[in-house]
Amino acid sequence: MIQVTLKDGSVIEVEKGSTLLDVAGRISEGFARKVLSATVDGKVHGLPLPLEHDCHVTFNTFEDADGRLAYRHTASHVLAQAVKRLYPDSKLAIGPAIDDGFYYDIDSETVFTPEILEKLEVEMRKIIKEDLPLVRFEMPRPAALQFVESMNEPYKVELVQDLPEDAVISFYSQGTFTDLCAGPHLARTGKLKGNAIKLTSCTGAYWRGDSKRKMLQRIYGTCFPKKEELDAYLQRIEEAKKRDHRKLGKELGLFAFRDEAPGFPFYLHNGMVLRNTLINYWREVHKKWGYLEIMTPQIMRRTLWETSGHWDHYKDNMYTTLIDGEDFAIKPMNCPGSILVYDLEPHSYRELPLRYSELGTVHRHELSGALHGMFRVRCFTQDDAHILLAKEQIKGEVMRIAQLFDEVYSLFRLPYTIELSTMPEDHIGTEEDWEIATNALADAITSLGKEYTINPGDGAFYGPKLDFHIEDCLGRTWQCGTIQLDYQLPGRFNLEYVNSSGEKECPVMIHRVVFGSIERFLGIITEHFAGAFPLWLSPVQVKVLPITDRTHDRCEELVALLQQKGYRAEADLRNEKIGYKIREAQMQKVPYMLVIGDKEAQDGSLSIRTRTGEQLTMSVDEFLAKIEKEVADKTI
Repeated sequence: MIQVTLKDGSVIEVEKGSTLLDVAGRISEGFARKVLSATVDGKVHGLPLPLEHDCHVTFNTFEDADGRLAYRHTASHVLAQAVKRLYPDSKLAIGPAIDDGFYYDIDSETVFTPEILEKLEVEMRKIIKEDLPLVRFEMPRPAALQFVESMNEPYKVELVQDLPEDAVISFYSQGTFTDLCAGPHLARTGKLKGNAIKLTSCTGAYWRGDSKRKMLQRIYGTCFPKKEELDAYLQRIEEAKKRDHRKLGKELGLFAFRDEAPGFPFYLHNGMVLRNTLINYWREVHKKWGYLEIMTPQIMRRTLWETSGHWDHYKDNMYTTLIDGEDFAIKPMNCPGSILVYDLEPHSYRELPLRYSELGTVHRHELSGALHGMFRVRCFTQDDAHILLAKEQIKGEVMRIAQLFDEVYSLFRLPYTIELSTMPEDHIGTEEDWEIATNALADAITSLGKEYTINPGDGAFYGPKLDFHIEDCLGRTWQCGTIQLDYQLPGRFNLEYVNSSGEKECPVMIHRVVFGSIERFLGIITEHFAGAFPLWLSPVQVKVLPITDRTHDRCEELVALLQQKGYRAEADLRNEKIGYKIREAQMQKVPYMLVIGDKEAQDGSLSIRTRTGEQLTMSVDEFLAKIEKEVADKTI
């Protein structure tokens, strides 16, 4: 007999060789039906795994990330099997689970149109109904290589060739279909729900993400344990399409993209109003929290980037140029510039922390396939800050930054979670420094009463970081804010300050952004608000609409008054019916429309419509007081 310790600390005794599914059944039959995978001593496995020794087991359902991974990874294999059944000449590449579903990259002469995706869905449902067991087996690398060569799957051959000579390689078979895979998977295809699976799209994807390699077809899909969950997800996707910032950006005159400058956004007038209003708020917050705004050069010598480490670690993403026969780089980061500002004069411990803020425009060479509206561009403005401080000030400063983040995200009604990213393989500095830095970040966050999750190995090459993932109104998460603790760069640049004992000491550096970038955050809040920005942010806050030509003068008087008070107001004096003007102003998401007829022109009252259709009547003074409070409070 062996002992299995469960998540709650209870212990179940089972015979040696019992499977994980057997153990789940000992808890209850209903529980066993819900379980999708299990974590055994820290490693995730499929339920057919036999247990050979005492162990700790945590069972995963669809509510758990590891359970969803096994569920959706199995769906990707069912998709691949359906492709091979209907289009046997197709060659399979890779097919992982992803956050919202799964995909499979396929090399095929067949173009996977929406009609063909429907045929593949039908075939997937047949495979699910067949309830095929997924059987795992392993081979040493030489045998595995011969096996995939016999399958006539060239992409699988390349994957096996890239594995170590002594690797033991796993495969999964389901019926007559076999795929190279590490797993884990569900025990049987029938565990999937055929009526809750959907192939959503097909796009191009370079093999292994390399633009020099062949373009494959990537079929995306999603699946859930219940049809109601799938329907709700598809409804969210449809709502997301309506809120697409690229579509709204064009309709509302915010920003645009041109083939002449791929990945470089064009700001239109309304977009500049929105951008500048957001930046004014950013400046207001940073002034309150004690930051000193600076601006550093766009182009600096190669030697600077060699010292910072970017030339060795980030050169492929940098734009470079020759000036007077010397290598220069357009900055992809703002941090080295802040370091040079600090190094302009000597510093004392009495000045620390020194908080430099910078709305720094940076350029990064992103692959064309990765570009996506304002979310992924090649030129953007980071709302950066670099803080130089003593080691003993780290905890207090990180807490202070987290409080600033909380103030900003709360204003936009954006809840967030925090992720602590630890040391990557490609790092600089000692493991001891990394441990101290990582513990300092964790201690600061827990001292604020906040929770965090660990993202192992995903820190920057110079230090660990805290990433803040905001959640929009559709439940989507976006990584925006980050706090990166850096013991390395100040030392590489020989930065110093005089401590309280009169000795020279190297400061620590914190890199942090709250929006992430102005461009990306504008894209996020455009979708979050569906273009209906709160009054303080709206490019046009009030539209004044005359019913007849006789009230034009009164409308122009109101616009002048509103503009004098600092509001963004316009009059629509076109010879159009009032209903048309109202509908158009609503389409432009204008918060308030003042409809002025003969009565309003004579008695000085205001007939007000909101973009949601609400109708109000009040005096000019009452309306001014209303919008003054709404703007001052930054009401959402």
